[in-house]
Amino acid sequence: MKSFFCLILVTVMPFLSSCSSNSDNHSEEPFNVTPINPVAVQKTNVIKVYAHYMPWFETKETSTDGKWGWHWTMANKNPDIIVDGKRQIASWYYPSIGPYASSDPDVLEYHLLLMKYSGIDGVLVDWYGLSNYNDLPAINRNAEALFKAIEKTGLEFAFVYEDRFLQGDREAQIYQAQQDIRHLQNNYFNKDYYIKINGKPLLLIFGPVTLQTENDWTRIFSIINDNPVFLSLYEHSHLAGTNANGEYMWVFENPAPDVQYNKKNDFPVFFGGAYPGFRDYYEQGGGGSHLFDIDYENGNLYKNILNMAKQQNVSFLQLITWNDFGEGTMIEPTLEFGYDFLKSTQTFTGVNYSENNLTLIRKLFDYRKEFKTDKERNKKLDQIFYYLVSLQVDKATELIQTIK
Repeated sequence: MKSFFCLILVTVMPFLSSCSSNSDNHSEEPFNVTPINPVAVQKTNVIKVYAHYMPWFETKETSTDGKWGWHWTMANKNPDIIVDGKRQIASWYYPSIGPYASSDPDVLEYHLLLMKYSGIDGVLVDWYGLSNYNDLPAINRNAEALFKAIEKTGLEFAFVYEDRFLQGDREAQIYQAQQDIRHLQNNYFNKDYYIKINGKPLLLIFGPVTLQTENDWTRIFSIINDNPVFLSLYEHSHLAGTNANGEYMWVFENPAPDVQYNKKNDFPVFFGGAYPGFRDYYEQGGGGSHLFDIDYENGNLYKNILNMAKQQNVSFLQLITWNDFGEGTMIEPTLEFGYDFLKSTQTFTGVNYSENNLTLIRKLFDYRKEFKTDKERNKKLDQIFYYLVSLQVDKATELIQTIK
């Protein structure tokens, strides 16, 4: 009996020893994330630079009807059709990460880090208010997701209000606009990271398009404590009367940027503008009539307009746009232009960063998607994000090399 028991021990012990050894070799201490506050990027150019941002993109996973959003499809494109690795979208240009959802936290992280390392100070968010019309609730939802992400990166933001889809008669339109502006005051104007000029919150209006009298805007602002710094589209300030504090430039076939700058000294506040070019997809996508084309000049147009802003010595500059693919004014990375527009932005803002930093941010995005369900790896990716927002690039680079 004794010899049989010994035989069992002799047989089992190597197995137990082997298991113990394998366990020790493959075990890894759980990774603990250390949150770090964002640090502002140092720039040699004192001009405040903001990117005009469209929060209106939907995928089948995020849309309320299970379909790709209109801004990827327009009337006749289907992103489920894939040719040569590219989804069919309503644009001449293709985002480097493919068509995305504006509420995707990985996309927002990627976009905002690219902005930060390009010397962009914040985001001017295209916003249609609280109306239930069409896809406006989804746009509002996406904007709220964007604001939460902005706070973590140390950037700023403000609204570009769109009044074009206000519904009903004039009284109903004014009432809805009042509710929209009250919402902004109660929820955003007092945020530390909301853009303020001379201590007052900034608000842009794309137009105005629907409410076009001084009395309209006087009534709208009467329901909040204090008027914001209110800027209209170029040559539209007269429609808001004394409520307007200035204007901002935009992409037009005419007038050109140099002509628009002639109004720079006509207002207390004036925003310059820079864009890479313009080539809309409305006619090809069945989404409307073709507007016009402005040649990108192999990236030189954007550089030249940025240089114009520096020569004009403006205090504020809007980049038009971060991601309007339907009109071809995007400066975010695309297959066609790569990082060219962001590298030009880095040169303009005078940051001490390069394309290498932008590709590091792209790698973070790729790993977020590749290891979506891997909790331990995502802890490391969270830490890499904190290193990046606090400008600890070497630590971010070292840690990302351990992900695979």
